[in-house]
Amino acid sequence: MNRTDTEDRLLPVLLICAQAVVWPGAALVRGAVPPSSSLLLAALVAGLVTAALALRRTRPVVTLLVVAAACAVGAGPLPTGAMALLGTAGVALALFTVATERDTFTTVLCVVALALWQLLYGLTLHGLSDRNGLDLVLTALLYAVACGAGLLVRRARRARRTAEQLLRRAETERHRLPAVERRRMERELHDVSAHHLTAVVVTAGAALGLRDRRPEMADEALEFAAETGREVTRALGAVRAPAPSREDLPSPEERLRGLVAGFRRLDQEVDCEIDPLPDGAVADAAYGIVREALTNVARHAPGAQTRVLCRYGETRTDVVVTSAAPPTGMAAHGAGLGGGRGQGFLRSRAREAGGTLTSGPTAGGGWEVRAVLPGRTAAPVERSAPWSYRLAQVTAAVGLCVQPLLPVLVVRTETTSNSSHVSAGVLFALLAAAQAVALLWLRRAPRAAQGVLLGLALLWPFAMATGEYTGPVLLPPALSMFATCAALAADAARTAAAASDETRAVAGPSPAENRRRAPLKALPTFPVAAVVVHAASATVAVLDRGTTIPAWAVVASVTVGASLVVGAARRAGTLRGRRDRAARGTRDERLATWTEEAVRDAWAERRRIAAGLETTVLARTAGMVAEAEAGRLDTTAERAREALAAMRALLDTVREGEAEPELRPQPTLQALDLLAHQSRATGRDVEIRIADRVPERLPTVVDLAAYHAAEMMLAAGGAEPAVLELDADDGTLTLTATGVPRAARPAVRERLLARVAALGGTLATDAPDTLRLRLPLVPEQSNEEQSNEEQGDEEQGHEERGHEEGER
Repeated sequence: MNRTDTEDRLLPVLLICAQAVVWPGAALVRGAVPPSSSLLLAALVAGLVTAALALRRTRPVVTLLVVAAACAVGAGPLPTGAMALLGTAGVALALFTVATERDTFTTVLCVVALALWQLLYGLTLHGLSDRNGLDLVLTALLYAVACGAGLLVRRARRARRTAEQLLRRAETERHRLPAVERRRMERELHDVSAHHLTAVVVTAGAALGLRDRRPEMADEALEFAAETGREVTRALGAVRAPAPSREDLPSPEERLRGLVAGFRRLDQEVDCEIDPLPDGAVADAAYGIVREALTNVARHAPGAQTRVLCRYGETRTDVVVTSAAPPTGMAAHGAGLGGGRGQGFLRSRAREAGGTLTSGPTAGGGWEVRAVLPGRTAAPVERSAPWSYRLAQVTAAVGLCVQPLLPVLVVRTETTSNSSHVSAGVLFALLAAAQAVALLWLRRAPRAAQGVLLGLALLWPFAMATGEYTGPVLLPPALSMFATCAALAADAARTAAAASDETRAVAGPSPAENRRRAPLKALPTFPVAAVVVHAASATVAVLDRGTTIPAWAVVASVTVGASLVVGAARRAGTLRGRRDRAARGTRDERLATWTEEAVRDAWAERRRIAAGLETTVLARTAGMVAEAEAGRLDTTAERAREALAAMRALLDTVREGEAEPELRPQPTLQALDLLAHQSRATGRDVEIRIADRVPERLPTVVDLAAYHAAEMMLAAGGAEPAVLELDADDGTLTLTATGVPRAARPAVRERLLARVAALGGTLATDAPDTLRLRLPLVPEQSNEEQSNEEQGDEEQGHEERGHEEGER
């Protein structure tokens, strides 16, 4: 039994024990023994409520209905207090579970229907003017608190799952990127060996064999070998340093369309609607699912009309493959070729990508495979309810609310109340409902919602006077503060979560301006207004009732009380915001670390293969070109065979892989394509633009500093699409980053400025989300740094010459 199951059973048991202490425990202590019929009814109701609450996570809405109905039935014949805790805390616990386990629409519908049902039930019994009705307001407030707490828990749980899924995707891509880079280089090296070098070997061999009969072929073969050798050199240079664009490899959309085209060539009628997908685990899963589903259609229902749908959205990616019934008389020749594991593989593929997959027959006799995968934001996938289900929910809620009115509509009463007086409870309920509506608008229009809340707080004393309220004088003003405190906590949480690590700007105003602005920043408007408004409301309520305490003492007391409550709400919201910010910072840090490791591993793989190219294939290709230009066909053919053999040996090394070196080379600007690939694979669209004026070879310190600056700006976090542009003009390298608002924060700016200032560069903020970094192509270095760099270049030259001698 896990912890959740224990809590599900423990809380109802504790609740029924507490109810037993209140009644009949308190009555037994006073010496009043309840009748056996009341004890039997209370035991039956308590047992039903406890059993329902124990299953509240699996059937939360049914549990809520059972608990509310059982408590309402038991409250009639039983004494006052017999259902006090079960009818309040029990229903609140069930409502809290609905809010945590179901969607927002169902939660709001349940709490509104429950509160409205109790209001109408009370009105049918007591009317509008027979009682204060403050117990109804307290019950509704309890339900609202339970509902709000459940929604916050569900939102926090969803945010945590989103972060975990994003980190899981980043970790998957961290191990995937080096393999992707290795496969890319292997594929391009194979193309070079298969098309270029093999053609030279074949052409030279044919020219040697026909030298006596067709001597002109020797000149053509030599010319072809020289030109092809230069083409091989250019192609291998592109393999070592590919342009960081999206046109190098076919996109996932093109791969899916090519897959569909291949099945169409097999006489399969396939229609498709495919959205552009980012390269990564989600795209690989979608491709594998579509391929397996189309293969099953071709195997079991050849010729059936098939439709492929791939929708890439903000929170989810829908992959649907639907096939109609196979045509009559069409034989399924491949029906017995499967191993029966395809559906399991499909589900495991979707599960590994963070999604779900279902499959089954359609109403028309066909088959449908439906996968729901993560979308752009990596949020957990939630199934949307159909409109018919929503209509059924609303119909049930309306029927529940109308139920208390049925006796009034069916049975005609002889006496009616002629009083036009409205109780204070009804007025309090209307004010509380208005405050709840204002809270719903807090995210869209925060200032307007805050003003409405403060204005409604001033109406509670007038409702007390109009409804002739005779209860505790400070209770209604205290109730009016709950909505304001919720707004204060939300505002403080949002401010703390959005605050930067440091408030000091890099190039901020003067100290005198800071001293003048400090009092304004230290005096928030909404908290101060909340203290003034609620203190005034409580003061008016107390003085209107009448008191022997001096007015100044009343004002001071309520002001201190309101200040403490407001301060506590602000403190709670600030702590929550800081906790969210810390969690987001930890997530961004881990994401940046894994991105950095992925790029470095892939860059090390690229440099390892490039080193093999430089010491083997390129050297032999250069020798082939030199021999061809010198007119020696025999030696040219021999050098071409050596280059082809070296290429095949390098391909074998690439396929086998190599142990991870202890020291990995630092990435340069040539690794920007890897950085953009990893960012796109984890849900952020990053585009790299490099102008033609940027030199192919940059000074090492400039190359490293520019790459690390780009990496740092993307590592600052955010889901906005980003663009990195590189340009060079007048001896200056310019890196412009757009769509990186978090990189403009003071802490990140200081780190960037420290890195570029060491080379004599500058950093400017053109817009809130745009940074422009300028580095001189001839950086300013001290004599010690120059000597160290020269020594490093000399050691690198010795190492390369050693490799060449070893190969010879």
